[in-house]
Parts: sequence; structure tokens; C-alpha cells
Amino acid sequence: MSTTTAKIQTAKVRKRVNTDRLTLSIIGYATLIVLAVFCIVPFLLVVSASLSEESSIIEKGFQLIPSTFSTEAYGLLFKYPAEMLRAYGVTITVTLIGTVLGLFLTSMTAYVLSRRDFKWRGRFSFFFFFTTLFSGGLVPSYLLIINFLHLKDTLLVLILPMLMNVFYIIVMKSFMSSIPDAITESAKIDGAGDFRIFLQLIVPLSKPALATIGLFIALAYWNDWYNALLYISKSELMPLQYYLYKMLGNMDGMRKAMMASGAVVNTDLPTESLKMAMTIVATGPILLAYPFIQKYFVQGLTIGAVKG
Repeated sequence: MSTTTAKIQTAKVRKRVNTDRLTLSIIGYATLIVLAVFCIVPFLLVVSASLSEESSIIEKGFQLIPSTFSTEAYGLLFKYPAEMLRAYGVTITVTLIGTVLGLFLTSMTAYVLSRRDFKWRGRFSFFFFFTTLFSGGLVPSYLLIINFLHLKDTLLVLILPMLMNVFYIIVMKSFMSSIPDAITESAKIDGAGDFRIFLQLIVPLSKPALATIGLFIALAYWNDWYNALLYISKSELMPLQYYLYKMLGNMDGMRKAMMASGAVVNTDLPTESLKMAMTIVATGPILLAYPFIQKYFVQGLTIGAVKG
């Protein structure tokens, strides 16, 4: 009887556990679906508005399905395809170079600061952290880049100012500090140097952190227009965001000048739809690249690195 009672109780516990798991799964999936809807619907509204006529947006507002289909905004946006492609090329070049260099320097700095046998790591960490509290300001930075480094109207001026970020260094340092010391110690016993340990052991184990920080760095370079506004005057070096910013500014300036002069302003000019089309053009490549990086976000830290 005791054996039968134990089996019955075990079955009840398993059933209750399965019921709890099912309930938790339903709640979790329902929450994720709601969050996904909140994320997807605004993007669909942007796509729909970019393919709508300006008059339709003014009269009916933003709709999920365009009531009047029009590609006028994209036609205006790609009126000069050579300039658009050139701006894309500048942005892609700056993003790739800046992301690779920034990620490499950030990870190396974080690795050095995470080493417990580096006796000055506390002083250097304070030096990096101190720069987050105080900065030289815009004027000294501008004078440094223009008068001392002479980087005006070069691609380097779009890369160097954003190459290192202290917050990313601190995050990467915290991640690398959690890697077991047994890994580096065993490599040292085998005769490996610090740079080899960093490249062959630390970097592969830090893929989740590298992917996350790399995405943040790439987004910063891709969306940057402020440095181009300050330091770029040549049209052939304008990145995509600054090119779109100037295009929108020129259109708004033209409308205001026409209104000030008393001229009849064409209300069908695709101002709102043009903004939405610019959003699609500017965010499209990043959205396509994100799924290839997402898989690293859920990886474990040192799976299979230390055995027994």
C-alpha cells in the first residue's frame, strides 16, 4: 500500500508540475506576443505611411494599410541615386571600420583591466571612470580635431571621436572578470602569451558580450550625423544620416521660403511620407543584420570551457 500511495503522490506532483509549466508557458508566450505587437505595429505604420500619398496622411492620419498607394516619397528620396549610394557607401565603410577597431580596442582594454595580476588595474579603471564624470567639452574637442589633428573632411573624423566608449569597456570588463582563472592559468602553464590567450581563449568565450557591444557600436556609427555636421563639408564624404538630414532640412526650408514670399505652397509635397521613407531607408540594413547577431545573446558564458 505504501508503494502504491507513493506512486500516486508522485503522479500528482508530476501532473501539478506539468500544469504549472503549461500555465507559465501560456503566460510567457502571451506576454511576448503582446510585446511583439507593440513593436511591430509602429514599424508597419511607418512602412504604410511611406507608401501613402501626402494628402491621405493629412486627411485620414496614419493607417496600417495605405488608403491611397504612392511611391512618390521614395521617388523623391532616390531622385539622385548616385548621391544616395555614395552616402550609403560612406556610412557602411565608417560603420565596418569603426565597429571592428572599436570592438578590438574595447575588448583588449577590458581584458587588461580584468586581469587580477595587473597591479595598476585599479588606477587605470579610475582614470577611465573619471572621464565619464568630466569632459573637455565641445570647443576643446573641435579645436583638437581641426587645429591639432587636422582631420577635417576625412573619414577618420567620423571614426576616431566614437572609437572608445567607457561604458562599453566597463561592461566588457565585468563580463571577462567572470571567466574562470583556470582557463588563463592553464594556458600560461602551456607557454601561451597574453596576446595569444586573449585571441584564442578570451575572445571565443566572450562572443555574447562582443556581439552585444558590437551591435551598440555599429548602431552608434550608423546613426551618427553630428560629427559630419561639425567636421564634414565635402558632399562626397557625407554619411547617410547627415545626407537625409540635409535633404529634409532643404525641403522644410523651401516650404518656409515659399510661404514667406506669399507663393502658393503645394500641399501634396510628400513631407510626412518622406520622413517615413527616410526612416525605412536608414533602418533597413540594421534590421537585416540583427538576426545574425541575436543568436549570441542567449549563449552561455563558458560552456565546455572547464571540465571537471
